[in-house]
Amino acid sequence: MKEFAILINALDSTNKTGLKQEAIETFLAKAPDEDKLWFLALFTGKRPKRKVSTTLLKQWAIEIAGIPAWLFQESYAAVGDLGETISLILPEPVQYKEQPLAVWMEQIKLLELMTEPEKKQYVINAWQNLPHTERFIFNKLLGGSFRVGIAAKSLINAIAGYYKMEASAVAHTIMGEWHPDQVTFDALINGEHIQSHRSKPYPFCLAYALDKELSELGMEGLWQAEYKWDGIRAQLIKRGGEVFIWSRGEELITDQFPEIKDALLLIDGNFVIDGELLVHKDEIVQNFSELQKRLNRKNISRKMLQDLPVVLFAYDLLEWENADWRAKQLSERRQQLEHLFIHNSSHGLRLSPVIHFSDWEELALIRETARLQNSEGLMLKQKESPYHSGRKRGDWWKWKIDPLTLDAVLIYAQKGSGRRSGYYTDYTFAVKDGENLVTIAKAYSGLTDKEIQEVSRFVNNNALEKFGPVRTVKPELVFELAFEGISFSNRHKSGVALRFPRILRWRRDKTVNDIDDIESIKQLIR
Repeated sequence: MKEFAILINALDSTNKTGLKQEAIETFLAKAPDEDKLWFLALFTGKRPKRKVSTTLLKQWAIEIAGIPAWLFQESYAAVGDLGETISLILPEPVQYKEQPLAVWMEQIKLLELMTEPEKKQYVINAWQNLPHTERFIFNKLLGGSFRVGIAAKSLINAIAGYYKMEASAVAHTIMGEWHPDQVTFDALINGEHIQSHRSKPYPFCLAYALDKELSELGMEGLWQAEYKWDGIRAQLIKRGGEVFIWSRGEELITDQFPEIKDALLLIDGNFVIDGELLVHKDEIVQNFSELQKRLNRKNISRKMLQDLPVVLFAYDLLEWENADWRAKQLSERRQQLEHLFIHNSSHGLRLSPVIHFSDWEELALIRETARLQNSEGLMLKQKESPYHSGRKRGDWWKWKIDPLTLDAVLIYAQKGSGRRSGYYTDYTFAVKDGENLVTIAKAYSGLTDKEIQEVSRFVNNNALEKFGPVRTVKPELVFELAFEGISFSNRHKSGVALRFPRILRWRRDKTVNDIDDIESIKQLIR
C-alpha cells in the first residue's frame, strides 16, 4: 500500500492540477495492476461498506494509546478527522508490514464475517504494523468513507495521457458499471467490457462572456438568440440503438435520467445532440436546486420521476446518421434539428426556443426579464458559425444578467488549504431573522490576499468558540454577497439556498444592523 499512500498524500497536499496528475502518473508507473484497479474502484465509489463502527475504532484507539477519553476528544477537535486523529495518537508501529492495497481490501471485506474480538485483533495488529500515513488510509478504508482528492476530469486526463488514450474513452470505461472482482485492470482500461466508439462524445463548443457593445456585433439578422439555461449541459448520443448521455464535465450520466434515455430510444435515426437538462414542471423551468435533487443517485424512484421531471432543451445537432455535422453552419444544423423534433414529438424532449427580436434594443429588454424564465441571461450565436471544439472568440457569446446581491455578516470561519492553510479563507455568513441571525451561505472567493490577512487577524482576535477547525466570531464584519439564483430549501436553516454565492466586496461602511433580513430575501424567489 506504500505507493497508494504516497499518491493520496500527494493529492491532498496540493491544489495544483499539474502536480496531482504527476502523482497519478507516478502511481500508475509503480503500483501493481491490482492496486491500480482498486484505486479506480475507490475513486468511483466502489468501496466496501463500513465494516467496523467508528465507536469501536475510537474505543480501541483510546485503549492502545493509554489516554483518557477527554484528551481524545480534544485531539479530535483539533485535527477534525477521526481517521487521522486515531493515526496520530497511536504509538509508533512495532514493525512495518508491506502488502499491496488489493490485499488490504480483500482482508477488509472479510471483516463482516468476524466476531467483534476477531475484528479488534485484526485492526490493532494492522495499527501496530503501519506507519502514520498508511495507518490513516487504513482507518479511512475501514470507515467506508474514503475520498480521493482529485476531480474526475483531472483523473481521466491523467490516465488518458499516461496510456495515450482519448479522454472520452477512459471516462466511459471507468465511470461505467464494473466491479474490481470481475475485471482486470488491463481489460478495464482497454474498455473490453464496453464498445466505447459508440458512446464517444465530441468536445463541447463554449462561449465567451460578451465584452463589447451589441452594435459592434453587426446586423441583428446575422445572430441567433436563445435563453441561457441553468441546468446540466449535456451531449445526448444515439448510435446503433444505444443511448449515452454525457455531461460537460465528461461524466457518463445516462442512468441518472432514465426518462430522457427512454425518450431518445423512441426517436428514429442516429444522432448527437447538444442541449441542457432541466427540471421542467407545469410548463415552467425550475431552479437548479430542484435538478440537484436528481443528481448522483443510483436509483431514481417513481416518485422522484413524478415530482422532479427532467426535460431536454436541445440546442444543436452535432452528428446526423453517423456523419459529423459540426463544420456545417448553425442555421443548417438548427434546421435539421427542428425537422427531427417535428417528426418525433416527445414530452421529455424539446427545442430550446429561438428568441425573435427586431433590433438590439428589443433584445436588451428581453434580457432584463430573463430571470422570470429562470434563465441566467441570453446566448448569442452567429448563424453561419460551425460547432467549434472549445472556445473561439467572436462566434458564440454568453450575455448573462447581473447577479443578485445581499449584505450579510461573517459568523464562522475556517482555514483554507494549500498556500492559504495558514489563513481563514472559508467563510459562513448570516442575515437577520427577527432579533436573531440565521446562516445564509458559505463563500470562499472574492477577497484579495491583503483582505484575507485582515479577516484572519480579526478571527484570531475575536473568536468566541471552536468546533474542530471552525471558529465562531463576533458578528461585526459585513460583506456584500453576489449570487446567480435563489430558491426555497428545506435543507438550510434559513429556508433558502443561494446559487454560486461569492463575496462581491467588504462593506466596511456597514454594521450588523445594516444587513438584510431573511424575509426580504425570500421575496427575491419567483
